[in-house]
Amino acid sequence: MRTPAPSAASLPSSASVPSSASVPSAAAATARGRDPRSSASTLRRERPHGSRPANPAADAATEPPRGRAALIAALLGFTVITIDVSAVNIALPAIGTSLSGGMTGLQWVVDAYTLMFAALMISAGALADRAGARRAYGWGVALFTLASLGCALAPGIGALVAARVAQGGAAAIVMPASLALIRQAYDDARARARAIALWTVGGSVAMAAGPVLGGLLTDSAGWRAVFLLNLPVGAVILGLLVRVPRSARRPAAVDAGGQLTAVLALAGLAFAVIEGGHLGWTSGPVAAAAALAGASGCAFVVVEARHRSPMVPLGMLTDRRVAVPLAVGFAVNAAFYGGIFLLGLYYQQLRGMSAIEAGLMFVPMSAVVTATNLVSPRLAERTGRRPVIVAGQVIFTGAMLAMLPLAAHTPVPLVLLLLLPLSVGGALVVPALTALLMDAVPGERAGTASGLLNSFRQTGGALAVALFGGLLAGSGADFSLPGMRTGLLAVAALLTATAALSRLLLPRG
Repeated sequence: MRTPAPSAASLPSSASVPSSASVPSAAAATARGRDPRSSASTLRRERPHGSRPANPAADAATEPPRGRAALIAALLGFTVITIDVSAVNIALPAIGTSLSGGMTGLQWVVDAYTLMFAALMISAGALADRAGARRAYGWGVALFTLASLGCALAPGIGALVAARVAQGGAAAIVMPASLALIRQAYDDARARARAIALWTVGGSVAMAAGPVLGGLLTDSAGWRAVFLLNLPVGAVILGLLVRVPRSARRPAAVDAGGQLTAVLALAGLAFAVIEGGHLGWTSGPVAAAAALAGASGCAFVVVEARHRSPMVPLGMLTDRRVAVPLAVGFAVNAAFYGGIFLLGLYYQQLRGMSAIEAGLMFVPMSAVVTATNLVSPRLAERTGRRPVIVAGQVIFTGAMLAMLPLAAHTPVPLVLLLLLPLSVGGALVVPALTALLMDAVPGERAGTASGLLNSFRQTGGALAVALFGGLLAGSGADFSLPGMRTGLLAVAALLTATAALSRLLLPRG
């Protein structure tokens, strides 16, 4: 298959770290009797523009240790912050018993993390660009590790919620900085796509395996062990960062107005949707939060349009290779996170499973997600990214529809079979979608683009959980099957719309 010439957006930026896979070392050049200073230019003459390397696998295998260190560090960080989303859900009953927290307190143990994660994501992406990916990532990991210790030592529910706020803020820094670290460590587009695929494996497997790990740790060592596990992982990441070269920084004025209005808009929206199901959609706090979200969103557009160095250049959002992936990321996370939330309640409330039994039901999903994440970039190379992204959303739509017949006495093997499309859809879309977005922006904007994508994804997941939570609450404490089916149909309609946008607006290559 002929490989098209790379576009300007996919060429390595000055902030990227050159790899030995693409530029021979000085020692190797000298050994062949050439001036090492001419090796790069000689390579350019020997390899036609836009042609495929003779052996891409060998090129990837010879990636320098600094590239591997950056990838492992980014993968570990992404994995551990994602595990916190799902593992803590399984530990909630034990937390309530230990800290005497009511249902409202336990709800905020989850919401405090997700809310700060989504609200600060865009600001954190800009921080990764301005401070440099390695520096921002180190700050985020250090803060997340300390906040995890605070969670483990929390004497009461209020202290735990406060520590979870700090955890969510730190996770918002770690997420975009980890992807920017990979973008800057890999010049070659194919090697970068494979590295991004491995990065997505960590998050996808962590989300699927988190309930199992949360159940095992809670049953064997108590709920505090769920947070203590983050301490050694954080220490390993910080040790790996020593081997990663310093990242280039993009000098620019701080866009305080843009950061503040973005945080207020997302925080107001998340609060309104989450609390709307508890307090009522017409209640004063919910109406005020919705008004704050609308006003802050408008103010954000005005501030960014007038700022000399905006946090999010509005021109970036007019590029369909950026705008469509943001919409798709929102829809895909709404389906996946909403589905995981729904299944956790379905297993425990409707079928009467224990927490560890419910967690083990996610093991098949974890295996399928991992395999699909690894296959996705290869499919994208063969067919183009657009077909893979569209197909993944179509499969995800089928997953929502396949879950409609679930009932209290549906045989477990049939339940697992019906959930296979849920495992495949998102794992197929996310690697190709992320790689497309990273190639659409220059390297110095990788943190901003990553922050936008993950902010949209986290917001989609948070709003889906709020939607399903409100619909699933039937009369009394009963699990509402009609409410579940209404939510599934709503998400299926959203995925159908974003699949159509992807088919019409995304480039095939």
